[in-house]
Amino acid sequence: MNRFLVLNAAALLAVVALVGCKKKEAETATVPPPAATLAIPPPPAGPITMPAPAPSSGMANIVGLELGTAAGADMKIATPTRAFATKDKMIAAVTTRTNDANTTVPAKVGVRWTHADSNQTVNEEVRDLQLKGEQTWDFEITNPEPWPTGNYRAEVLLDGTSVQTRTFTVK
Repeated sequence: MNRFLVLNAAALLAVVALVGCKKKEAETATVPPPAATLAIPPPPAGPITMPAPAPSSGMANIVGLELGTAAGADMKIATPTRAFATKDKMIAAVTTRTNDANTTVPAKVGVRWTHADSNQTVNEEVRDLQLKGEQTWDFEITNPEPWPTGNYRAEVLLDGTSVQTRTFTVK
């Protein structure tokens, strides 16, 4: 019987050893492979240089906006007003100035005329201009029919951005 016990104990130890080995093999098989690593190149030596910025409207400004019905040879409004009659020609005199009077700055300058009571754009004109020093530019609108009475606004645009606004009325 002793022999029987020894054989059973040996068999039991063999089974436990086999199960233990199998378990480790199974655990080893289910461990995912290590993640692949990417080689990141080192940054370039020396300072990073950026391309030169294109000329911008930061080099030119709108410094004046006057409204009226007549302008002189210098394109400035003879008699500024904010009240127009229904048959008046309307002129917006826009004064620009560059930061350096000797440098020409390309810019898009425009005026958007809006009937404020209905928020309807009446006219919008944008011009590609070469600005240099201080200059005045006239933008005018007319209407073969009488203008509707009410509140209006003239909005000056510099490179697509609204920079000055004047309100006025038509009576």
